[in-house]
Amino acid sequence: MKIPESYFRKKEKDSLQCMVCPHGCILKEGQRGRCFVRMIQEGHMVLDTYGRSSGLCIDPIEKKPLYHFLPGSRTLSFGTVGCNLACRFCQNWELSRSRSMDRMMVSALPEAIAAAALKEGCRSVAYTYNDPVIFLEYAMDTAKACREAGVLSVAVTAGYIHGKAREDFFSCMDAANVDLKAFSDSFYRKYCGASLGPVLETLCYIRQETTLWLELATLIIPGYNDSDKELDTMVDWILEHLGPEVPLHFTAFHPDHEFRHVKRTPAATLLRARKRAMDRGLFHVMTGNILEDEGSSTFCHNCGELLIARAGYHITQCRLSEKGLCPLCNTPCAGFFDTNL
Repeated sequence: MKIPESYFRKKEKDSLQCMVCPHGCILKEGQRGRCFVRMIQEGHMVLDTYGRSSGLCIDPIEKKPLYHFLPGSRTLSFGTVGCNLACRFCQNWELSRSRSMDRMMVSALPEAIAAAALKEGCRSVAYTYNDPVIFLEYAMDTAKACREAGVLSVAVTAGYIHGKAREDFFSCMDAANVDLKAFSDSFYRKYCGASLGPVLETLCYIRQETTLWLELATLIIPGYNDSDKELDTMVDWILEHLGPEVPLHFTAFHPDHEFRHVKRTPAATLLRARKRAMDRGLFHVMTGNILEDEGSSTFCHNCGELLIARAGYHITQCRLSEKGLCPLCNTPCAGFFDTNL
């Protein structure tokens, strides 16, 4: 697929500069960007993964993770290959770092994805597995087809995007989970091949300029991004710029990719991080990739009443009123709820 001219600009000596993400790759004929999926072909910038998926799967929406967006519903998840980050600890590196189109054997055009979601009773489609920022034209067309069919769209992204691409992409989405890798620019540069600033800009844009439902996820890696100082600084920034009601998910790392030498995150580390974040003022802090009922559940931030009980990704009890209110004190719980699910 030829990429719209609004997402690149011409440079000298027959080269084009991609304007989708902060890398701003300058490419000549036959060259690919850092994401691998955008390249110059016959003088045009193209997205060569359009309409080709690395697989589709039906998941609980909680797996994305999104706990306050249609909790208990099912989402149709799909992705492609490649990524514009190069996280050395990536938990899905076989797709994000893939350089083979052989992994993309499924033809999945936007209208077909929307139809499949409807057929399977999915309330939403999730653009996930690798980052939808790099296949945003494909994701946007799919989101538009979904919107026409009454299906919502969810972006699972690292948020490394800027400019017009950021505005266009998120205008098509209904919810987003943004993966905040750490709260250190040196961490981003050393371990992700990116920088922190543009991610924070994306978070502020989503929260302040759109109506999307937003949740955050941070993979806690022992010895790398789990210090009290860094976690406190991150939470304070979230409180100031995003507000206390945005759910934050602390998830456990397992050894993978280039971080096989690092031990799995202890449950105690996630519980410590959760307690510190809530003590500082965040309303909803979750723990993931461990079996821990309290960290999986939603409580009223005003009176502490249990609102949604979960076992893993599955809801075992929902006590919210039809208007999303606490049954005990009538305090609203922030989210996009449908208590009839």
